[in-house]
Amino acid sequence: MNSNQLDIIQIVLSILLIIVIILQNRSAGLSSTFGGMSGGEFYRTRRGIEKFLLYATVIIAILFVTNSILLLIVSKG
Repeated sequence: MNSNQLDIIQIVLSILLIIVIILQNRSAGLSSTFGGMSGGEFYRTRRGIEKFLLYATVIIAILFVTNSILLLIVSKG
């Protein structure tokens, strides 16, 4: 793969990562964003689309970091 292809992949991965992070935003209020508990909720399991978005975020983030390292190696070589 050349640098141009890796650049395009990096842009696509960054856009996808932004989208899945924004989709994870729940309307839980500002207090829970900074670590506060809203409504006495101490533990909650992720189900359905939340679980999918979590896994998608992790996978895309790993691909993003791997692609960044590959871009660094290709640019040095």
